[in-house]
Amino acid sequence: MKLNSALYDLFIHQAQQTTIEILSLGLGYTAAVTTHGGIGMAYTYFDNKKACMILNKYTDYEGRPAAELLEKIKSANTIERSMALALINALNHQRALGFPEDRHNRILFEEFHINAGTRVAMVGYFGPLVKALEEKKAAVEILDASRHLGNESSFYDKLGRWADVLILTSTSILNNTTEAILSHVHQKVKTVMLGPSTPMVAEAFSHLPVHMLAGTVPTDKENLLKGVRHGMGTPVLQKFGRKAFIRL
Repeated sequence: MKLNSALYDLFIHQAQQTTIEILSLGLGYTAAVTTHGGIGMAYTYFDNKKACMILNKYTDYEGRPAAELLEKIKSANTIERSMALALINALNHQRALGFPEDRHNRILFEEFHINAGTRVAMVGYFGPLVKALEEKKAAVEILDASRHLGNESSFYDKLGRWADVLILTSTSILNNTTEAILSHVHQKVKTVMLGPSTPMVAEAFSHLPVHMLAGTVPTDKENLLKGVRHGMGTPVLQKFGRKAFIRL
């Protein structure tokens, strides 16, 4: 995938000069901390977990060069990609702290002109956002395989002719569907990549029709790591960070 390669290329030089301090795989999210003080997280993407082992080989990345884990953003294993994406967000942490915040999605709604009648396609179910869209009386179509919501063929058809806005979960990076989904959008669709996994790296998306990145930048290291260890998800972990955005 070109996106995975772009993320690798953008961070390999930094990763070669950085060491991983902590790597924590929670049931909900994975977190990485570098010795330079960066911290990042990404969704822990289990792909058909059928045994107690989720990786075929044990590698202790803590205390090792970050470049060794960064390579796994191109892995076929979704857990390895989860770890690598958390690392990328940690490597980008200091830069991302400077991005503006949109805690309640007000800027997203204003910039994408989401009002009554706006046709919104959503990949991945974001409960609070769905409620806000319903309050605005927007028309919403949702595709989320884990919740058995939507029909893929019908959804892609609507992306190509119906949707005004696409809200795309950044978990799609972990199952390698980002580029496939975006290949279906028509030219006037406005797209936001959304969720705590979002790599806040505009350059990585230059080849894709994405107009905004919206992610969570950790600010409370200890509580975020505890939340990850305790299997917490977005509603809890967002309390320990800034909900930042970038216009593309």
